[in-house]
Amino acid sequence: MKDQRPGMFVPALIGGATAGVLSGIPFINCLCCLWIIGGGMLAAHFLSKDSPLPPTAGDGAIVGIFAGIIAAIVGFLISLPFSALSEKFVQGMMDRFSKYYEDMPSGFERFFSEGAFETSVAWTLIGLVFSVVIYSALGALGGIIGISLFGKKKVQTERGVVDVSKNTGDRQP
Repeated sequence: MKDQRPGMFVPALIGGATAGVLSGIPFINCLCCLWIIGGGMLAAHFLSKDSPLPPTAGDGAIVGIFAGIIAAIVGFLISLPFSALSEKFVQGMMDRFSKYYEDMPSGFERFFSEGAFETSVAWTLIGLVFSVVIYSALGALGGIIGISLFGKKKVQTERGVVDVSKNTGDRQP
């Protein structure tokens, strides 16, 4: 039982929720890919910290994939309340833009009055599926990077495997 690996759910939940919140808020979500990679790295850090064994790159990729899936769902839920605000913001900008630009294409006003920025439920769900796929790939990348940065190192000696990160001060010749 000593060599059992810890669960990946809690580290993935922490990393994914952090990345999802940051990627769901407008203007902060400009660095969306960076947040997802960082969430995978954060999940790998917590996995490495709680693990009695040195985690592998595969462990980092798995926890990163889970963090990416959680980030996509949390980001989607966070961005829902902001979608109406974003639509009004873009429409206001285009209205102001049309006052200064006299040669707007014909039918420009009709474009906004018919709700050109409204999306259907189907398109929203397709967007969520694409987000899950892309976020899980970026999360896996972040998990691999996180394990390489924060993972525990092991060294093979004549006494057996030594965890370098914990036993650096008590080496004996």
